[in-house]
Amino acid sequence: FFGRTSRLHAHRHRTSPLHTAPRVMSKNPNASNPSAFLKNVLGRPVVVKLNSGVDYRGVLACLDGFMNIAMEQTEEYHNGQLKAKYGDAFIRGNNVLYISTLKRKPA
Repeated sequence: FFGRTSRLHAHRHRTSPLHTAPRVMSKNPNASNPSAFLKNVLGRPVVVKLNSGVDYRGVLACLDGFMNIAMEQTEEYHNGQLKAKYGDAFIRGNNVLYISTLKRKPA
């Protein structure tokens, strides 16, 4: 009896309109396709924000299905302050909060 009730409750919970996120349509074709976004930013400057709050800024060299990331010309920032510069950096995917494009300031 409890097993059946739990499954019914879980099913209602998943399909309830109160628990579904609204779908936002964007003019940006990459907004709804993370895979396409990541392919487009390979070789470009990005910001990788970690769960710890640390930012890494550099050129996205490659990444895999686990979001393990290899970067070049990498800079490490804590609270917006530059802390270190690295030639190459490797970041384990489970630490990544998000990846964003970075617009470099003109020299």
